[in-house]
Amino acid sequence: MPLSAPNLDDRQFSDIVAEAKTLIPRYAPEWTNFNESDPGITLVELFAWMTEILTYRLNQVPDLNYIKFLKLIGIELQAAQPAKAELTFSVARNDIPSVIIPQGTQVAVAGSSSTPIIFEVDQALTAIGARLSAVQSFNGSSYTVLSNQKANPGQWFYPFGQNPQTGNALLLGFQTPVAFPTGEINLGVTLYQDSLSQPIMKCGGTLPPPANIAWEYYTGSQWVGIQLESDGTRAFSQNGHVLFFGPGAAFQAVPNVGSIPTPLYWIRARLVAQSYETPPQIAAIRTNTISATQAITFTNEILGGSNGEPNQSFTVTNTPIMVLGTPVQVSNPDGTQVTVTSVNLAIDEGQGFMVWQQVDDFFSSKSNDRVYVLDLNTGVVTFGDGEQGRIPVANQSNSSANVVAQSYRAGGGSQGNVGVGTITQLQTFVQSINSVTNNDPATGGTDEETVAAAKLRAALALQSKNRAVTPDDFESLAMQAPGANVARANAIALYHPNFPNGQIPGVVTVIVVPNSPAPSPTPNQTTLQAVCAYLDAHRLLTSEVYVVGPVYRKIRVQVQILVAPGSDLAIVQNALQVNLVLFFSPLQGGNAQPGVAGTGWPFGGEIYYSDVYRVIIQTPGVQRVQDNQLLIYLDDQLQTFCRDVPINQGELLYSDPNGHVVNVSYATSS
Repeated sequence: MPLSAPNLDDRQFSDIVAEAKTLIPRYAPEWTNFNESDPGITLVELFAWMTEILTYRLNQVPDLNYIKFLKLIGIELQAAQPAKAELTFSVARNDIPSVIIPQGTQVAVAGSSSTPIIFEVDQALTAIGARLSAVQSFNGSSYTVLSNQKANPGQWFYPFGQNPQTGNALLLGFQTPVAFPTGEINLGVTLYQDSLSQPIMKCGGTLPPPANIAWEYYTGSQWVGIQLESDGTRAFSQNGHVLFFGPGAAFQAVPNVGSIPTPLYWIRARLVAQSYETPPQIAAIRTNTISATQAITFTNEILGGSNGEPNQSFTVTNTPIMVLGTPVQVSNPDGTQVTVTSVNLAIDEGQGFMVWQQVDDFFSSKSNDRVYVLDLNTGVVTFGDGEQGRIPVANQSNSSANVVAQSYRAGGGSQGNVGVGTITQLQTFVQSINSVTNNDPATGGTDEETVAAAKLRAALALQSKNRAVTPDDFESLAMQAPGANVARANAIALYHPNFPNGQIPGVVTVIVVPNSPAPSPTPNQTTLQAVCAYLDAHRLLTSEVYVVGPVYRKIRVQVQILVAPGSDLAIVQNALQVNLVLFFSPLQGGNAQPGVAGTGWPFGGEIYYSDVYRVIIQTPGVQRVQDNQLLIYLDDQLQTFCRDVPINQGELLYSDPNGHVVNVSYATSS
């Protein structure tokens, strides 16, 4: 039998008043007026109200004990995570060669509440005035113009054709009235992702890209190679950025390249060798695009002064504190190296400010180690006691301000998961930039973990011991992955996503479902990468791990119901639609009790005809199903009447976007 916290007293105000009234005849039989106007009843209600407050406080004791026990085993509530988005900046004129957009440039969400939602640019961007005006592909013999598909919502193209071969190429034509810029060029590439297809990512180490691509520019007579700074797309196998410097004076605008007569500056990506399992599909190639995070950078915040006592604590003003995506290495004046993971915390003990190292705990710290512990949620900074962790020395010349947070970023929450075209309010002035927007929705923002979620995680953490061995371990760790907004996970042992019909030794496939309002939530590559990185740090070396999105099956129910007399047809019809959508929901489905959310449709869970019937017949206002007319369609295919419907391992359901077909009418008397 599972352990659960007892509700020490579940009586509410009305229960206490009712119980008191039942005792009156026994102890005061002469008291016969039980109306609320009676002074005695007023006193009963007053004491009932006070008793309810006491019982409420009493029932906090189990939760308090839970929290204390969680702290004993090192479980803290996970901090809110910030959302991330790709921002595209527009240069005011195309005759401006380039504009530098500084790191930390702030952009707010349009129409946000009194507390604006701010996104900060993660790194500096060189925006160019040259406009990407033409895109075409070359298949070895002919050109195909793709300009209309390069950034239009819902459209995509094959950069190297449906059958990529050596020599195939993607050509990008730039238009500018002045010389092509020689500074850094940043091409943001977004791959096409069907919401119903299964995104797949293999974890483990640095994998070689699936193709060798040569980047070149055209002089008018020949193609000359370009030295890339980096290719974050891994040869168009993932979302990312391609960085290189402008070719320089030899780069000229050339007419009649391929099927484009206009004189343009042409750059191409040519396939030298390839081993694509499936041809890449690109949804957008954009210039002047850079990643931004829902956080604000704060600098030189004075936390206070050390008094030389053990176990001192200070509080950072702004929370939740964000963990840096890439740790920063800092050198102190004495030559020591510090890795900054969140707060750049420096202390002046009389020899100048020294950056201290953040640690998870003091267990392995020595008496003179300059370390501290940070709570990301509350911003509390704690120092050692002189035996485990150094005590900051009091500085008489700077007694009240020798502990300083030199820099940190704070922000996060699910409110940052905003839609397309909403991050548009430029808060930092940048000369020659006239607008900014996000062409894709912001993702990854999560709220602070609840105590209930921490309880569940604690049990899994004790079982897994922070190592991914069993399927339950993989599921638990996938849902804890920092930077990943995972609502559900399902690990399947011996299952390879590319060979679904056989058992492959050593392979574990983890299906992750993001916390998204979409009817068929599909993880993006940021989520897949975050889960992969976290599982890599905890898996066995012999495990081959894949992180994938779920395969969705579209479900549609068609039913003819008779509504009970006195019930409104429209209300019953709408209620039944809502109940059916909820029942099949991948995040809240699975509970056959109408209107009650579950934990999500079971992975690979069979559709039981009787459960569907129960959801319908128990909806308020439904009298019966007329002539047993209940039909189930799976992926638009009518299933066998009055039979359960199986689905494949790991698959989930989502309701038809057009809704379930619910016909309603009243029963007619014969």
